[in-house]
Amino acid sequence: MKSSSGFAALPLGLAMGMLLAPQAHAEVSEECSTVRFAEVGWTDITATTALTRSVLEGLGYETTSDTISVPIAYAGMKNDDFDVFLGNWMPSMASISDPYIDKGQVERPRANLQGAKYTLAVPQYVLDAGVTSVADLADNLEKFDGRIYGIEAGNDGNMIIADMIDDDAFGLGAFEMIDSSEAGMLAEVKSKIAAKEWVVFLGWEPHPMNTRFEMGYLEGADDYFGPNLGGATVYTNTRAGYSEACSNVGALLANLEFSLEMENQIMGEIMDEGADPDEAAADWLKQNSSVLEAWLEGVETTQGEPGLPAVKASLGI
Repeated sequence: MKSSSGFAALPLGLAMGMLLAPQAHAEVSEECSTVRFAEVGWTDITATTALTRSVLEGLGYETTSDTISVPIAYAGMKNDDFDVFLGNWMPSMASISDPYIDKGQVERPRANLQGAKYTLAVPQYVLDAGVTSVADLADNLEKFDGRIYGIEAGNDGNMIIADMIDDDAFGLGAFEMIDSSEAGMLAEVKSKIAAKEWVVFLGWEPHPMNTRFEMGYLEGADDYFGPNLGGATVYTNTRAGYSEACSNVGALLANLEFSLEMENQIMGEIMDEGADPDEAAADWLKQNSSVLEAWLEGVETTQGEPGLPAVKASLGI
């Protein structure tokens, strides 16, 4: 005899367990099935975003990534256009990010990178000539052609440089900041170094520029870029309520931590070898799969299965 549910007559507890078992791990909601990343055109964030997308896609999620300016990234998270941004460099980005975070419009779940730096830099031969501090720049205005090279317009680093010029800090009022892009700035620096010309530019680590060029960072800009040569911590940001609404992705983001060595290696593949960012990230994960154990602790696939074996299988490990 069969019951109306289709199960043979069984003890009530067992029958209920069989009915509930398929629902023990619900699939992710439509809201959470696609994870939308904001990028800002910096190779380090391109690398970390590619790593994270590779893991998420191995878990069964769809992902998207749009390259926009820093202000648009924050406005987009506020307006529910983006879910995740992995490039909140602090403290230099505080003036842009903190108003959104203070109002509860954007959340900052955790730091994902420690030990970064972000300040003005020059080639080593300029350092050797005695320009070791931002206070030395004004006396060499003509040698620098009166220019400080930044990256894309609206970037927090450019805004700091603009503030230094507007304030005539260290006598920099006669300098002009050149908006460009990461690639454009680096091309200009490469050309200047090849000709042994003087150039001052926005530098940071992690980045292959630190090994590609013989360069160094200028002391003295603590009041603008922060102490320890613009010593920085990079944070993960999300739209408000995202980690709660999409708790499985939130668990991954809570585990996600990168290193300077990791990012330098992947960025080098992208910038020096011309590798596709997604392929460079996947190759790095294949060769360094041990990081996945910590990243995927307590994380499941979109079907509720253990995350680690699924991601390894998707990478062919």
